[in-house]
Amino acid sequence: MKNSILLCCLAGILSSCSNDNSLQYNLNVEQEELHDMSIYHLPSDWNTQDGEKISFINLKGQPLVVVMIYTACKTACPRLVADMRQIEEKTKPNVSRQPRYILVSIDPLNDSPEKLKQFAKANQMDGAQWLFLQGTESGVRDFANILSMKYKRIDPMDFSHSNIISVFDDQGVLRYQKEGLGLQNDEIVQKIIEVSGP
Repeated sequence: MKNSILLCCLAGILSSCSNDNSLQYNLNVEQEELHDMSIYHLPSDWNTQDGEKISFINLKGQPLVVVMIYTACKTACPRLVADMRQIEEKTKPNVSRQPRYILVSIDPLNDSPEKLKQFAKANQMDGAQWLFLQGTESGVRDFANILSMKYKRIDPMDFSHSNIISVFDDQGVLRYQKEGLGLQNDEIVQKIIEVSGP
């Protein structure tokens, strides 16, 4: 069921963008080899914490562990960040291919690349395995829909949002999701090991 929802979301996003000649995104001949459910079909561009522009297709070939946060959050996001650090620590010695751990901001107006970089450093997440992304409001909304992640601004600085960690394989296909905070993360770690290889 979740896969059919994901496919519908991807189809809708891609069809709405297909007539916009101003969109320039990196879909090359490898596009034909992508799984229908791959997030690499998404046309949106993102800014990294280092100020570089990337699309999800640039991450092809790497397993991805993804969570959506915002840096001003004082409640759920610090727990999600701690969960991601613990998952990375448990996974690292058990895989030959290290995944990328991606934190996507749901507050692109306030979370500039500079702010994301400061946040990464403050949370000891400034190694090469960590990637923080700032997108456009529409790009963030589209990506959240793909993850079935709900969020809503409740005042100028705060959001209400769901707390979901998602695991994608190296072709960008969603393989596992876990919702909640401070959960036992052994199952997530095992799923990451499965998609990353021993």
